Amino acid sequence: MAGHTERAIVISAPPDLVWDMTNDVESWPNLFSEYAKAEILHREGDTVRFRLTMHPDDEGNAWSWVSERTADPATRTVRAHRVETGWFEYMNIRWEYREVPGGVEMRWIQDFRMKPDSPVDLEQMTRRIDTNTPVQMKLIKERVEQAARETGAA
Repeated sequence: MAGHTERAIVISAPPDLVWDMTNDVESWPNLFSEYAKAEILHREGDTVRFRLTMHPDDEGNAWSWVSERTADPATRTVRAHRVETGWFEYMNIRWEYREVPGGVEMRWIQDFRMKPDSPVDLEQMTRRIDTNTPVQMKLIKERVEQAARETGAA
């Protein structure tokens, strides 16, 4: 059985600004609240391989993994997957952007499966993702909209 989540938010900012800020992986620690560090490992064209490190959890563990994402500016989509899967058998994420009244809708579609020996099962991970995604999306929305106001692009 596979897990699936899908969430979207409308960001009131110009499409190019939304695209540029959310695809600047190096700046993700300033865009997301959960990431302490984003390290670029390799870049070729529109594909980037990077290591994300989270802020330490309550037990002091700073979870880290390698992901790869390929952006398609023509279709305003991004396909990403974990290279180091950790407790996941796989984790695939698709980002979609489309202009809507009031701004840009940013949608994340996540498909994943947990390894049998994972400390959390599929239902627990789905709940975690469904709880955290709206928090991160709201924060990104606030930070991109603030940047739009500051640059006069709003």
